[in-house]
Amino acid sequence: MGLRRELGLFAAVMLGIGGTLSAGNFVILGYAAGLTGTSIVLVVLICGIISALTMLSYCELSTAIPLAGSEYTWSKVAFGGFVAFMTGWFQWTSNVFYAALSSLGIAYMLNYFIPVDVTLTAILIALAFTVVNIRGVKEATYIEGLITLLVIAALAFYVAGGLGYTLEAGSFRIYTSRGLLGCLEATAYLFELYLGAEAIAVAQAEIKNPERSIPRAMIISSAALIVLYTSVTYVTVRLIPIETLAKQTSPIAFAMERMAGKVGATLISAVIIVAGLASVNSAIMAQSRILYAMSRDGYLPRILSRIHGRYQTPYFAAVVSSIFTSALILTGAINFVVYAVNFGFIIGFALVNLSLIRLRRKNPGLRRPFKSPMFPAFPVMGILVSILLLFFIEVSALMLGIELILFALLIYYLKMVGYDKIRLAFAGINLGIGSTALLSAILIGYGFIPITWIPAQSRGRVIYGLILLGAIYLIASLHHIHTPRKR
Repeated sequence: MGLRRELGLFAAVMLGIGGTLSAGNFVILGYAAGLTGTSIVLVVLICGIISALTMLSYCELSTAIPLAGSEYTWSKVAFGGFVAFMTGWFQWTSNVFYAALSSLGIAYMLNYFIPVDVTLTAILIALAFTVVNIRGVKEATYIEGLITLLVIAALAFYVAGGLGYTLEAGSFRIYTSRGLLGCLEATAYLFELYLGAEAIAVAQAEIKNPERSIPRAMIISSAALIVLYTSVTYVTVRLIPIETLAKQTSPIAFAMERMAGKVGATLISAVIIVAGLASVNSAIMAQSRILYAMSRDGYLPRILSRIHGRYQTPYFAAVVSSIFTSALILTGAINFVVYAVNFGFIIGFALVNLSLIRLRRKNPGLRRPFKSPMFPAFPVMGILVSILLLFFIEVSALMLGIELILFALLIYYLKMVGYDKIRLAFAGINLGIGSTALLSAILIGYGFIPITWIPAQSRGRVIYGLILLGAIYLIASLHHIHTPRKR
């Protein structure tokens, strides 16, 4: 039983835009403005262009291989093995982090107006959208479509009002407060602004007429997001001096208060909270589809690819992902989560472009309804920019990335080497420990290994202890060797 194709072009576009309009994205503009000054407007535009170039690779791969799993599936076809597993691993963990971040962001903004338990509220938000996604993507995307339209209308009103308000403000000068270094740091920090559009690729197995709808949805959503984010950033910078903006934890609300008072600030904050709900939905949807695809291909336990009999959705993968998301929410470590999101998706973008290059050379005859232009220039540029941005990610995120790679290695080899090989490996380890313990007991007993630091009356206990330990490990070794093969 497979996933049902029931999303049209409009639903796919709303999925792409809605998945990007996270509440956290409107909060981080203040800190980024402090890094780079008014040139933040150009930085936001550049981030959009970088994302759009990689989206062209997404378009080609989505139409050539329109199966569940997106980045992971493409990497599996292009490379297979550990590279594919690592791609899926980072894709899944990044979406788990993104869902946790969006849920916490909403909870903190709610707490500004109504005293709530932030952690509990964030967990309830994540669990609610898990249930919605289990019931079916049609219901989830219908809700997200309505939310996204509301957010776009509110932000358009903010931009229009802001442009009118700033007409009397005089000329506008672009400058960088910290030069090129500040611009690069801000680019790495704001990279997550355009991450949600890849949600279209994650849902590619559930989109109608994928050959036409997926490229159109990605291009439309990328163009709309560039215009939306750049114009919102421009208006905000025009309304608020950089020195003041850099200190704000909710810069959009602060700017709206200047234009329309407390009522306006409350309304725009409410809309941003609603926007965060859409991004939570997209991230949770992505998590379950990635686990489903990896389980389907044997990289993870088969139980994760179970499809609900009534709703035809990967319900077990959704439940498992929600558990990890809730666990991250319990930590409350927002900054840690932000850095992890950026690192994971930067690696993911690089691997997508690498997969495109690999497949063009490995399988030139593959049917490609959409072909990325300017090949190989655009994908190579995407890879180089990703590598460059890694140098401007916080050290803590880089360390986390290394730890995630090591953990992925452990899980991959435990799963892929097979039960029997692991059983025999443990038998060998037990045999080695047991033999060493018995040999040590014999050598100590005959005086070949002096243990003068141990009192004479206790040396007999040491020998007997080593004999007992050796016997236990030898029995365990025999048990592993003679255990029947797993069918």
